[in-house]
Amino acid sequence: MTVLRESPWYQEILREGQARGQAEGEARGEARGIISSIETTLEAKFGSDGLELMSQVSQISDLGQLKGILRRIVVANTIQDLRNVL
Repeated sequence: MTVLRESPWYQEILREGQARGQAEGEARGEARGIISSIETTLEAKFGSDGLELMSQVSQISDLGQLKGILRRIVVANTIQDLRNVL
């Protein structure tokens, strides 16, 4: 087992795994931040009616899609506009 741990291939695989894990953690953190912004914006613009959409929004993990939703909230005139998008 010691020989394996000292292997350059093992060390490279370990580094790649750590980097991948860090990137995934950062993406999850960014998604949580955007979801929090969506929640705040929905509540500020549409009150409790807007917050009803959070059950759908919280299921989304794609950062691009979340950013698009946040932009749409800003320009939406009615809560129905947002329901149609989701």
